[in-house]
Amino acid sequence: MAETEERLDVLTQTGQKTGISKPRGEVHRDGDYHRAVHVWIFAESTQELLLQRRADCKDSWPGLWDISSAGHISAGDSSLVSARRELHEELGIILPKDAFELIFVFLQECIINDGKYINNEYNDVYLVTIVDPIPLEAFTLQESEVSAAKYISCEEYRSLLAKEHPDYVPYDVTGDYGQLFDIIKQRYEENNVARSITLQKQLCRYAPVTLSAELTGLSDGDRKALGLIVEAARVVDEIFYLQVWYSNPALRDWLKEHADASELDNLKWMYYLINKSPWSSLDENKPFLTTADSAIKLLPEATKPVTGWNGLEYKAAFPMLKPPGANFYPPDMDKMEFELWKGSLTESKKHDATSFFTVIKRQSEFDFDSSLPNHTVDGRDYSTGVHDLFSIPYCKEYNSLITRAANLLQKAGDLAGSPSLKRLLHGKAAAFLSNDYYDSDIAWMELVSPPTCITENVCSFEQ
Repeated sequence: MAETEERLDVLTQTGQKTGISKPRGEVHRDGDYHRAVHVWIFAESTQELLLQRRADCKDSWPGLWDISSAGHISAGDSSLVSARRELHEELGIILPKDAFELIFVFLQECIINDGKYINNEYNDVYLVTIVDPIPLEAFTLQESEVSAAKYISCEEYRSLLAKEHPDYVPYDVTGDYGQLFDIIKQRYEENNVARSITLQKQLCRYAPVTLSAELTGLSDGDRKALGLIVEAARVVDEIFYLQVWYSNPALRDWLKEHADASELDNLKWMYYLINKSPWSSLDENKPFLTTADSAIKLLPEATKPVTGWNGLEYKAAFPMLKPPGANFYPPDMDKMEFELWKGSLTESKKHDATSFFTVIKRQSEFDFDSSLPNHTVDGRDYSTGVHDLFSIPYCKEYNSLITRAANLLQKAGDLAGSPSLKRLLHGKAAAFLSNDYYDSDIAWMELVSPPTCITENVCSFEQ
């Protein structure tokens, strides 16, 4: 049986989906706009980029040195899953989603092969930052796509592209693609003294304030209940870190661990504690950290083993722009995809998709992870039909954390002296486990606040 040709989503000239898909060959024959991914691997310690040499059988730029990994986004597929898949297929590298940083989108328009190959391509450009170069013998090259791999310094590669060297796939480094080199240069050439001064100025905008609670007149039971409520609030705080961005907890733990390494590291940690993210809330969410500041993670089985090499170390990535959908939605989901998916749902499923207490995920992400060797997933099985998106209620997405918080609130309710507060705490505990918050919201509005009650201390947690 003949292999089915890959189909691509056809876009408008401005990059919007048209709802039409065509075989890859026809897309390049007709010059249709479509999407692809570029994945760059950057070795931090040597300031080098990984290049691959395209196989001689390729229908575009055969035998030339090119991006670390690249490929089309097949019709209906997501950008991030495509990036992970291409890296795995072409180089044999298995990386989790937090290794990929989307740094910009690049439109490439060119005609080659005597007009037979028209490339109008929107490329999502990802940067994967590794600590040290991966040994070349650790790669598993896909012979139909890649014939060799090598490392090259950023400056040398940029110079070769500027000179339009015939051995390299051409990119205009004086145009949009030059952003790759500019981003890397800015991250690693920025003066630490200047960064420290900037962070000190940002910190000085905040005045320290001490808040205390009036506990006079509380019974022993209410005092114990208050302690349990505070403990539950700390658990909910952990959920908040996850909701901001999926690598945010790793970043937090890394900054805390290294806060005493230098004055700059301490300032990073202090300002992170205020914002609870790498984005400055008083500066229109401009980042005060980059992925270069982030946590280092070791993956011994990301490639095939090499004697004397412990495995791949990478920086947990986060985007330069704070995602408008935080970690409630896939980072590469756009409004059109969401609306098309929502329109295909039953009223009940549509309510779940638009609930305040659900997270939207991709089925393809779980499918891809489950297909990888030595990789386990959580066993979720959600039906998505022809669409890739599905919703998960908070009570399942944050199950272990939210169960802990619910148990603490249940115990606090048992100890509380006020009947209305008891109802609120028990109701909120039940809501955490059921994902139905209506009764607990009513209990909050009906809460009675006598002079000697811990009601006011509950407010900060409830809000």
